[in-house]
Amino acid sequence: MIQLRALFRNASRHAEHCLSVKSRPTQPKAWISTGPQQQNGTFYEFRTYYIQPHLNAAFLKLTNEKIHLRTAHSELVGYWSVEYGGLNQVFHIWKYDSYAQRASVRAALAQDPNWIEQYISKALPMLSSQDNEVLYLVPWSKVQKPPKDGGVFELSTFQMKPGGPAVWGKAFQAAVGIHTGSRYAHAVGVFHSEFGPLNQVHVLWWYESGDERASIRRTSHEDARVVAAVRESAVYLVSQKNKLMFPCRFLTNEIKWLHALTFDLCKCRGNL
Repeated sequence: MIQLRALFRNASRHAEHCLSVKSRPTQPKAWISTGPQQQNGTFYEFRTYYIQPHLNAAFLKLTNEKIHLRTAHSELVGYWSVEYGGLNQVFHIWKYDSYAQRASVRAALAQDPNWIEQYISKALPMLSSQDNEVLYLVPWSKVQKPPKDGGVFELSTFQMKPGGPAVWGKAFQAAVGIHTGSRYAHAVGVFHSEFGPLNQVHVLWWYESGDERASIRRTSHEDARVVAAVRESAVYLVSQKNKLMFPCRFLTNEIKWLHALTFDLCKCRGNL
């Protein structure tokens, strides 16, 4: 009888425990990053090549002549020569629909004798180093064609506090939006890093000229709306840097800015 009572008590306690657990509110799942996120596989590869100073003009000339061998394999968004913020550099952006597509492109390039013999074998000895990053557009941005051909481009790079667009996105969007909404600048695209230095956001700006940029900067820094938005965004900022770049307008119909903006011949400068 004693054993039967003990068994009954244990069964009752187990039932009470199950009911209490079942009645507890469900705890929300915690994620490293919440909020709007990348919804498709499209990404952008940023590539920076550092050229030996005395070979800068020769590299640009060779690239102008042979870039069509590379664009036959995948889409080139833009190609620039860096004028300020980094000497003897070229910067280019490639668009891919998926990592599988990029792998396929790289495999095809490795088997392309024209690309290897006519360009790579000659270009690589001209370089001192290379760097690349993989980036996504932030959820609220899209790549937009500049309003005019030519001009200059500014690549502004912001090292943000960890957390991604879910943390700094709203404040950063407001800062970019006040610049574009007030027509101080044209944002070509806003990107955040996936591979390479993490917690970085890059803004690619377009201006008609370097002097226009300088004038706009002076005016915008006196606008209380811009000052307030930038200060709020700066709460999430660790550091920043920028480059002013000239677009390389290669003489080929195969290279187009978003299939619409055709490039001219790049300004070949020694940058010594």
